[in-house]
Amino acid sequence: MKYVLAAVVVVTGLALSSTVAAQDPIKSNPDVYHLVFENESVRVLHVAVKPGAKTTMHDHPDNVIVSLSDAKVKFTGADGKAEEAALKADQAMWSPSGKHSGENIGPPVEVLLIELKGTKAPTGKVSTARPEMKITPFFDNPRAMAYKATVSPNFHEPAGSTHDYDQVVIALGTGDVSVNVEGKVKSQWKRGEVLFIGRGMKHESKNTSGKPLDIITVAIK
Repeated sequence: MKYVLAAVVVVTGLALSSTVAAQDPIKSNPDVYHLVFENESVRVLHVAVKPGAKTTMHDHPDNVIVSLSDAKVKFTGADGKAEEAALKADQAMWSPSGKHSGENIGPPVEVLLIELKGTKAPTGKVSTARPEMKITPFFDNPRAMAYKATVSPNFHEPAGSTHDYDQVVIALGTGDVSVNVEGKVKSQWKRGEVLFIGRGMKHESKNTSGKPLDIITVAIK
């Protein structure tokens, strides 16, 4: 457990969160932090950290880290204690708000950082059983859940489907999956691409690639 928590905290140490920090990392480190999208529920950052790169001590809000690469990193907490940890690609981890600095002591790091906004009490319920989808949870807590899903070639979520939670969907591979969210259609996916489906938004999803595809979904309750 200590090892997992270390990995969670250190990667967020590398990925400075801006919603509570005094300085926005997109502005202070434009070569490292790039905005993917932002709305009332979340802000999603793409973070690329070169070997040997460091970040200064900072605060961050509750967030979810989706790693797109293997990594070896070190963080230093506000108490001055340092700890190293390894991270595996294609995993999602919960990271609570906190204060620390980070250093990449391994290969290039690539992660997506999903910052959660607001303090509203959770209202959604997330099911781990869906037709034509194999779900492997990473974590499940009162505020959010993240899971890896293998979508079968026969997967079809019918038009007009809704959920009572927000979803951030991240592609782990390249393929054709048609997703229609209230008339806006995305049909082709590349690794690391992200789509937001808000709670109550009518949508339709269909795997049109003829092969299984892997995704990570972050559900915000």
